[in-house]
Amino acid sequence: MTAGEAYLRADLPARDHAGGPFAAPSRRLALSRGWRRLAAAFLAGALGALAMPPFGVLPALVVSLTLAVWLTDGAAEGRTGLVRALPACFIVGWAWGFGYLTAGLWWLGSAFLVEADEFAWALPLGVVGLPAVLALFYGAGFAAARLAWSRGAGRIAALAFGLAGAEWLRGHLFTGFPWNTLGMALGQNLWLMQAAAFIGLYGLTLLAVLICAAPATLATGTHPRGRYGPSAAAAITLAALALWGAERVPPGASATVAGVRLRLVQPNLPQDAKFRPENREDIVDRYVELSQRPPEAGGAPPTHVIWPESAFPFLIQRDPASLAKVGGGLPPGARLVTGAARAEEPLPGERLRFFNAIMTIEAPGRITDTYDKVHLVPFGEYLPGPLDAALRALGLRQFVSIPGGFSAGSAAGQRILTIPGLPPAAATICYEAIFPGAIVPADPTGAAGTAPGLILNVTNDAWFGDTPGPRQHLAQARLRAVEEGLPLVRDANTGISAVIDAYGRTTASLPLDREDILDADLPAPVPGRTLYARLGDAPFALMLAGALLCALAARRRA
Repeated sequence: MTAGEAYLRADLPARDHAGGPFAAPSRRLALSRGWRRLAAAFLAGALGALAMPPFGVLPALVVSLTLAVWLTDGAAEGRTGLVRALPACFIVGWAWGFGYLTAGLWWLGSAFLVEADEFAWALPLGVVGLPAVLALFYGAGFAAARLAWSRGAGRIAALAFGLAGAEWLRGHLFTGFPWNTLGMALGQNLWLMQAAAFIGLYGLTLLAVLICAAPATLATGTHPRGRYGPSAAAAITLAALALWGAERVPPGASATVAGVRLRLVQPNLPQDAKFRPENREDIVDRYVELSQRPPEAGGAPPTHVIWPESAFPFLIQRDPASLAKVGGGLPPGARLVTGAARAEEPLPGERLRFFNAIMTIEAPGRITDTYDKVHLVPFGEYLPGPLDAALRALGLRQFVSIPGGFSAGSAAGQRILTIPGLPPAAATICYEAIFPGAIVPADPTGAAGTAPGLILNVTNDAWFGDTPGPRQHLAQARLRAVEEGLPLVRDANTGISAVIDAYGRTTASLPLDREDILDADLPAPVPGRTLYARLGDAPFALMLAGALLCALAARRRA
């Protein structure tokens, strides 16, 4: 037995894990080591994934983070200096994050089976490899928490600082991947998500950790206030968030934009051999037929028709016949907004560049505006620069079968899309909608000099089938509407297509895996701009600093 373990066994039960019905399990976790500690951390993280969409079991994250605190107690206490304590906390955090991400992102494996003959071999890289790499952020978060760790409630603030900071870094570094950020545990509930209008997703993340980890103190300390106070404060905070959110959401339906009637086309095209260039006529005919369907009895005809991401398996800009068929097949007076790949003529000595784009098309087939996707999916739409040449030399490519992959649009081109008859639209393609603070450009003005009036998101989730993936995608896009105070119009090839108002309420939607159309009015934005739209993550930065100061103050008192 090492000196540190002897210290733990002798001192920790009597000092920190000495009361209540949770004393025995907390002590066992704190004293666990080796593979048992790693297995417990992995399972605790996996349990926390049940708090994410589409399950939304918030108590699962309460148990998960409570166990994480107790595991970190054992890694943090009884060690002589940071040289040994920091690696131990990092490993606990990595195992917790690995379990959380593996359980929450397993559905990524579906994409590797669409063209199984070419990509099935790489399935473990997506299902296990990606979570293993992203879990490094959680390891760093637990290690950062250790720097401010203390007894009692102070360590809850330390964990909130470490995990919220780690989630922010995960969403920004190396192109960023903020999928299933912990704040989504609160950000999927209509009332609780309203706080995002002020503090954004990362502010919700810090609150989620504070609230869900607070019950860890039920097993520690001897004073009732120190043992029960954090849990009581967490319950009061959660109730206050819900009550305030319920008050913020208007009792009736949102006002709508006059003169606008949207038609979202959900063709439910499979991501298989049927979606090939040689089937272009059938595919275009399918879109046109859906677009021309008469509205329901008493319904107004559509003014704008929306088709999903990459609607065509060919370059429609270079196919005048198909472009004319599309333009001529629109309902009378309607304009089309569609996802479509486009090519840009190269300069001498350059290769042809392809872009994942949104185009606006008017009769008789005239393209009037274009937006090129800025935030591409690594390995899905392109191969990262340092690996590009090496992987292509091995005969590998990105999932999307475009020669050389897509090129990213200019960051300055992440702009407002001008669509006649609609308010200026903040354009997003696919998973661009999961990035908080990146929806609206720094200068959010359209051609008319006005701020955007809606978020437009076109996507194709057919890669992931009937799994949690499309539902998680929708939930994260929905939170952007609350953050920015703008309605969200989301058209997805296989679903879930929806119109969502600026408070996060779904006004109309189509379920997954259904071919259909969705006619809906466009909700109006909230009056003015939300605090998050004006200040971005500045309120979160203040919250993060406050958590750190509280943790350091508690450590100093200990």
